Amino acid sequence: MANRYTYSQIKTDSNSKKQYFESVIYPKIKANDDDLYVISEVTDRLDLLANQFYGDVTLYWIISISNPNKLNLGSIIIPPGTQLRIPVNINGIVSRFNQLNAL
Repeated sequence: MANRYTYSQIKTDSNSKKQYFESVIYPKIKANDDDLYVISEVTDRLDLLANQFYGDVTLYWIISISNPNKLNLGSIIIPPGTQLRIPVNINGIVSRFNQLNAL
């Protein structure tokens, strides 16, 4: 399963010396004519769909952010029967993500 902290950097507070995960900034993902639409089944999860369509379970966030009114952010579970938009052209999305998070 994908780790939600995969892209988070560990930072140390200079005063208290406590460590924390830095916030991750996600890009806005506009709808595109090439996007696919699927209806979720009982066994579907965001990480499994990301693996099916992108070959990478860690890209589950692309599907999540593309469907903000249909999914519970912070969860990889999808209610069965939910129509989801699956962006196809992800190179620009991943590039923008990397820019926003200086990766």
